[in-house]
Amino acid sequence: MTQVSHQQWGEVVGLGRVDLWVLQSSLVRVEVLTLGAIIRSVCSRGRDGRLEDVVLGYDDLEGYVSDRRYLGAVVGRVANRIALGRFVVEGKEHRLDVNNGPNALHGGLRGFNKAVWLAAAVEGGVQLSLTSPDGDQGYPGEVQVSVSYTLQGETLTTEYQARSTKTTPINLTNHSYFNLSGQGAADIYDHQVSITAQCFLPVDDTSIPTGEIRRVDGTPFDLRKPVLIGPRLKELPGPGFDHNFCLSSTGDDWAERHAARVCHPASGRVLEVSTSQPGVQFYTANFLDGSMTGKGGARYRKHSSFCLETQNWPDAVNQASFPDCLLRPGEDYHHVTRFTFTTV
Repeated sequence: MTQVSHQQWGEVVGLGRVDLWVLQSSLVRVEVLTLGAIIRSVCSRGRDGRLEDVVLGYDDLEGYVSDRRYLGAVVGRVANRIALGRFVVEGKEHRLDVNNGPNALHGGLRGFNKAVWLAAAVEGGVQLSLTSPDGDQGYPGEVQVSVSYTLQGETLTTEYQARSTKTTPINLTNHSYFNLSGQGAADIYDHQVSITAQCFLPVDDTSIPTGEIRRVDGTPFDLRKPVLIGPRLKELPGPGFDHNFCLSSTGDDWAERHAARVCHPASGRVLEVSTSQPGVQFYTANFLDGSMTGKGGARYRKHSSFCLETQNWPDAVNQASFPDCLLRPGEDYHHVTRFTFTTV
């Protein structure tokens, strides 16, 4: 049985009240903010039975208001990057806010991560909803979005839904940064990761997919069997993982499938991820630089955490061979991701 409660956590000038929702099962405790639909914390037990917060974040609301790294947030209207902040839909070019080198990232200058969502209790959790107006950050159509977080035992389920008045790209995900040793630990080099993917997307020097869908065989991106993150990072040509892994198809585009597993042998904590999305962005916090002070005074540095962002493939709106990311009037956008926290 999951206990659900909420309380006011603060107020943002111009946006209003922000609430903190707490989901508590016998095994896991989750905190969610109405600002950005942020997962503020996930406390799970290690082999020794001790609860530890495994999600990076801030002690106060101001930290999240000023945050530029999307800690714990739902990102949208389109997660990840759109090349040059441009796309064409139904013969019309749309130009977005450019906020990541030459590209648009995670919805723009004021994406869904900076909005205060409306919240309502649901069985075992909370549902957050938001209206994104026509033209928001350059995107066409008014979009009604909802995200629900429900906790059952050791599994946190995130369910995304949306409808639009005009054809628009949409790609929602959660951008939680995890460290299974605890959110203040120095790095993730002692974590083991496996991702159920035969292929990945190579990227150019601005992190836009080149269009090639490359087999992982014989590359550092072959994570089909568990590998230790620290040694594998040394084999990569760049600063770390920040790549989309193409999840193995089940023959049904909407079918949920296993995506990834991360284990921290020292504590025994395990995170397993399943999703109905076609991809997962594995990111090793390459751009955290120690300048951010997080919960408990922790300094979040490079490789201090990892993200598993279940999503459509990056820049899909500009790449015809990638899975379709357009939501059309009368259609329902819907996908589910589950995070399961266990021990070994």
